[in-house]
Amino acid sequence: MRMPRRTEVSLSEKEVAELGISKPSELPITQRASALRRLDWSALIGVAPFFIFALVMMVAPTVALIANAFVDQQGHLTFGNFADLNTPEVTGAFAESIRLSAASAVLGAVIGLGLALNVGRGIGSTQVRSIVMTFCGVASNFSGVPLAFAFVATLGRLGLVTAAIKAAFGIDIYAAGFDLASFWGLTVTYLFFQIPITVTIMMPAIDGLRRDWREAASILGASSWQYWRHIGLPILWPSLLGTLALLFANSFGAIATAYALTGYAVNIVPILLYAQIRGDVLHNENLGAALALGMIIVMAFANAIYLVLRTRAERWLR
Repeated sequence: MRMPRRTEVSLSEKEVAELGISKPSELPITQRASALRRLDWSALIGVAPFFIFALVMMVAPTVALIANAFVDQQGHLTFGNFADLNTPEVTGAFAESIRLSAASAVLGAVIGLGLALNVGRGIGSTQVRSIVMTFCGVASNFSGVPLAFAFVATLGRLGLVTAAIKAAFGIDIYAAGFDLASFWGLTVTYLFFQIPITVTIMMPAIDGLRRDWREAASILGASSWQYWRHIGLPILWPSLLGTLALLFANSFGAIATAYALTGYAVNIVPILLYAQIRGDVLHNENLGAALALGMIIVMAFANAIYLVLRTRAERWLR
């Protein structure tokens, strides 16, 4: 007895939608094979360099880092590197890094939000907004040794601003307790790129505040404070929290500016990591790998918070 021959049927996208099939995996095998044959594989050539770059510069180093974190200097499997993290020096570095990141993130978010509100809500001309956004785009990427040198030249012991304050008001900020190579000195330096990042991220959310919401609130008798308390800030809150998480991660992983500005005067994780990997005294690459893995976990958690909150905030931008 002859079995009936199976006939392949190719469904169009409209027919698939009418059948209620939303995922390719729900299609029969023959239809999935037909869909794969219709793919334009040449389109993947354009994104191939990106995937190669990500594989070589991100995935491979991360895998090597994780592997080194679980072996000792003789190459034997061990958890001792993570046990060595429980020392006053390492825990103090993590605490100082978290404190520094939180301080620069909160100050950067508050100042940046105020600037973004003033620029985005009609205070100033279109040219002013264009100038501010252009500057923020440049300043948000200005860091490292050039930024450290710029602050030494302005707020150093013989800096321009330091000398101007002393000449104008007779106040020596260093005699008053300020030090550029300290916690608050580093925090002020980080604000140079934290504030522009806040403005750049918050501006689309501020643009999403419709003027008719403000007008409707005014018609109903709401004051300016009541509008921001019950309408404006709740809408901006997810974007602001996401910005805080991103700023925290941004400053937590910064090393070039901190090392060029303070050397080893401030005990933070990136500088301690550099000392373990490249230092002459504290050289232990495997312990450095464990430190780096701890940094990756903290920064991944902060970035995950940012992505979740950004998704919630984007519904007001549609």
